[in-house]
Amino acid sequence: MTMQRKLIALVVAGGLTAVASAPALAAEAAPPPPRVSWSFSGPFGKYDQGQLQRGFKVYKEVCASCHGLSFVAFRNLADPGGLGYSAAQATAIAAEYQIKDLDDQGNPVERPGRLADYFPSPFPNALAAAAANGGVAPPDLSTMAKARTYERGFPWFVFDMFTQYQEQGPDYIRALMLGYRDPPPEGFKLPPGAHYNEYFPGHAIAMPNPLSDGQVTYDDGTPATAAQYATDVTAFMMWAAEPHMMARKRIGLQVMIFLIVLAGLMYFTKKKIWHQVEKPREIAAGQDPDKTTI
Repeated sequence: MTMQRKLIALVVAGGLTAVASAPALAAEAAPPPPRVSWSFSGPFGKYDQGQLQRGFKVYKEVCASCHGLSFVAFRNLADPGGLGYSAAQATAIAAEYQIKDLDDQGNPVERPGRLADYFPSPFPNALAAAAANGGVAPPDLSTMAKARTYERGFPWFVFDMFTQYQEQGPDYIRALMLGYRDPPPEGFKLPPGAHYNEYFPGHAIAMPNPLSDGQVTYDDGTPATAAQYATDVTAFMMWAAEPHMMARKRIGLQVMIFLIVLAGLMYFTKKKIWHQVEKPREIAAGQDPDKTTI
């Protein structure tokens, strides 16, 4: 009984502590990012090739100076279900990059990129990346759209199981790029060298605002706004994290159709086979199903 009282006391104390600290936590908690209607959302979603190409251009002209894309090869740019580039276009893009390699004698050289190469890092190593960015190396963007997320809480995560909402990462990344506020809210103490971001945990982020209107010129006439840049480059990052998403969804749909057909066939097979087993039992019980009672 003494042990039970101690446990109850600990639970009550923990509850009171949580209630007392709730206002402080709420003050530091970032608001949930707004939901965006992505073309790739849902079980039938697919990538918008035009959007991916625009996002790739934003990455090359803005993000590539600090962030790598080390898990993406140049050949992936021509993969089906992706950016829609041809092999010749992907080859031309790869040739724009200089890749560090070794010659036949083992001497370090630089050569134009090939389709088999991966996107090179903007820094020679992690120490150089950290030294050039205030002591913190910029993260690689290859899997960023799948690695970043936020807690939606109850009851939204229950609804997400039925709606198949899996775009927390893209929603968060887009909101983060558009969440800079200058000056910060009154009373917020911003550390030296940091920038206030509404959606970043703690609100103090080392990366300065990367996007501004008119920064990148689109070839297809799409409005050159910061909101459009953030949307397009986020879609591109989603493709980089899951380049074969459309094939996965197509195979998943085929598997579901197959399982439904198989379940129907198994049901009728069961009825056909076990009908012959049930019939002798009914006859033995005096209930012949083949005789009609008038």
